[in-house]
Amino acid sequence: MREHPHGDDPSHPEVWTGRATNRFQWLLALFGAACVALGVELAVDSPRTFSTAPLVMSVVGCIAAGLLVLFGTLAFVHVALKVDRESLEVRCGHMGVPRRRIPLSHVAGADFEPHVTPRHWGGWGYRWRPEKGTAVVVRRGEGVVLRLWDGHTFTITVDNAEAAVRVIRDRLRASRQGAAL
Repeated sequence: MREHPHGDDPSHPEVWTGRATNRFQWLLALFGAACVALGVELAVDSPRTFSTAPLVMSVVGCIAAGLLVLFGTLAFVHVALKVDRESLEVRCGHMGVPRRRIPLSHVAGADFEPHVTPRHWGGWGYRWRPEKGTAVVVRRGEGVVLRLWDGHTFTITVDNAEAAVRVIRDRLRASRQGAAL
């Protein structure tokens, strides 16, 4: 977590950032890379005695499955959360995709959740469940649950989630006080 203090008051950072990482996803990415390598190996070094259609299907299947697993897992190796004065931004993986920006004006509240698990959301990644809302889950553990004004929730697994909740609540309180003036 990095905090960039605003003025001399470290309890109100200009920008709060946090992240969560799942090192297990690298193993799945290696599996995907192995599937791609197998597809390439089949294409380059298979005996020409095989009929063409099964060989092409095997090569395309291995490469397609490998790329799907490889990119699907690399997209969720980590998640980054950035909270500034106007919004929250959630970015996944090394390329930052998928990305979601939520203006603070759309947030009704924020809660700390100590036990976010992939099992409760149906796995790792960007998830939606009608009875629970939307989530970005890259590992089990603590997370932030945003309650949005439209009645939905958005959960993000992030290290030091309690600090993130404090910053979000402070921002919400400040914006409501500013609006009341």
